[in-house]
Amino acid sequence: MLTFIGRRLSAMVFVLISISIMVFLIFFATPGVDPAARIAGRGADQQTLMQVRHSFELDRPLPMRYISMMKHLFVSQDLTSYVNRGAKVIPQLSQAIPATFSLVIGAAIIWLFAGIFFGILAASSKKKWIDPTIGFLGIVGISLPVYWLGEVVNLITQSKLHNSVFKWVPPLGYVGLSVDPWQWFLHLLFPWLTLAVLYAGIYVRVLRNEIMVVMSEDYIKTERAKGASEKRILYKHATRMSLITIVSLFGLDFGALVGGYALLTEVVFGIQGVGKLTFDSLQNFDLPVIMATVMYASFFVVFMNALVDVVYAVLDPRVRRV
Repeated sequence: MLTFIGRRLSAMVFVLISISIMVFLIFFATPGVDPAARIAGRGADQQTLMQVRHSFELDRPLPMRYISMMKHLFVSQDLTSYVNRGAKVIPQLSQAIPATFSLVIGAAIIWLFAGIFFGILAASSKKKWIDPTIGFLGIVGISLPVYWLGEVVNLITQSKLHNSVFKWVPPLGYVGLSVDPWQWFLHLLFPWLTLAVLYAGIYVRVLRNEIMVVMSEDYIKTERAKGASEKRILYKHATRMSLITIVSLFGLDFGALVGGYALLTEVVFGIQGVGKLTFDSLQNFDLPVIMATVMYASFFVVFMNALVDVVYAVLDPRVRRV
């Protein structure tokens, strides 16, 4: 098991280094891309461009610039913005991370429990009205765009019914957990529910279908022949095997959302998270911030993939030999 974990961690480091090199080359080595011209502004003369290149180390060879940027980002952690001179990149990212984490973790808890509960309920009620009803609601959840649903929620809670039913709903934005736990909860309640609707619908349908596939396997028929109850078969065998797919799906979704894929939810509800920071840095072509947010997102996506592999190995020991 330790050997398996070591292999996955080594692969994780290799992938992260490869991503950092690829992203750096895209923004600094692509023909026609001149960060100095963007920093200096339109109409800058050659002398100004030379000063900007020297000031931001853009006149050094590419390998040296890459090593310097990685050193400033990961070792000294004093990498500065190209747009806001003197503004450190790491503090900007550190301020955005808690908001994204709070949003994604709360939504993940809701969609994971809802997906597992209703997925098992649908699979165990395949000949009743419950199964098609849950399936229909799952399709509705999958079909609703997050940004549209968020705008509808805001229209109802912040405008139409704000002075009556939803008087307790605070204005859009984010309040830190350490500042005021109750306001933190109130500010994130509807963003959690909005983000969870889509993923809950996906998980319900995936888990239900996986359970149905497992229930038709030969070893399940053998368990029935031995006299095992349907309840025991459902929970001990079918659900456990089906959760492997859910673990994989959850790892990828959680890593991507923490890495910035919750952008639309953050924008709609006014949450200054990592997704919003990445979007703003791309708009301004602020390369140091882009590099920091991309590496942050890549770390969580790669880390969650590695974690999923480890959980796979725990659930199914055969995976350790791969």
